[in-house]
Amino acid sequence: MKNLSNSGLLFSSEHIKIVMQEDQLPEKFSRLHMVESRASFSLLFLLSPNINLEANDCETKFLFRKNQYILHYSSQESKAELWTDNQETIKYLQIQINYQYIFNLIDPESSKENADILENMIRNNYIFIHKKTPPHMTVEMHMILNELISYSKKGMMQRLFVEAKIIKLLLLIFDQFNEKNVILTEPGTSFIIKKYIDENYHKNIRAEDIGKLTGINQNKIRKEFKAQYQMTVSDYISELRMLKAKKMIIDKGIMIKEIAIECGYEYVQNFTRAFKKKFGVSPEQLRNG
Repeated sequence: MKNLSNSGLLFSSEHIKIVMQEDQLPEKFSRLHMVESRASFSLLFLLSPNINLEANDCETKFLFRKNQYILHYSSQESKAELWTDNQETIKYLQIQINYQYIFNLIDPESSKENADILENMIRNNYIFIHKKTPPHMTVEMHMILNELISYSKKGMMQRLFVEAKIIKLLLLIFDQFNEKNVILTEPGTSFIIKKYIDENYHKNIRAEDIGKLTGINQNKIRKEFKAQYQMTVSDYISELRMLKAKKMIIDKGIMIKEIAIECGYEYVQNFTRAFKKKFGVSPEQLRNG
């Protein structure tokens, strides 16, 4: 997909285009018009809540929650519209990749596994995940998007950087859907815990609280989560909070105390300590440059 205006264009090459769109004060019922090019794959990351999407090649109108995404293939050029119903911010990042680039990258003729991956992409099997809902972005996906948005070099270095990050995003997507195939029959403890954290990390939660709410022993929570995701529950919660804080800190209209509360910290000093540990500077220093 590409926005009809080049506003927010982050990167463009023969095979790849990346657009960052943010409409802070959309008029009620106003729509952003998008076009999906012929024979292309589109990665669309929805970074604000309650975004409606309607495409002329789909009979369904989608309503996306914040931090959901889709990987969509279009064989022919098609149009789509995005809008909100309540004058909310419309913010998304889209990556468009042409078919030949993906074909060469996956090399479907080299193995049946690779051929199946490309077939699933073409059939748009990477749009919906568990219970027919669009998948949610993982922490790693958030980190990659932040890196793509903030990368400042141009030319060959930027092209190599972008291509490496796109490959990593695709690997994360394939892993997420492979995990789905396993948990559809019997959701594992680590998946249940991760899903709960993804939806509640902004609250003041701990492993003990998760254990009480889910009925899972807190020692089992800690052990299985770390075995699956190679990080502790508390580290994962902190990572999500810091990603949210870094995005909010650039808005000087939001007080540091408000950001702390929004990110799940009851006390500002605890938030400041965690922020400095993560980024090497205090929230005030990062905000003031």
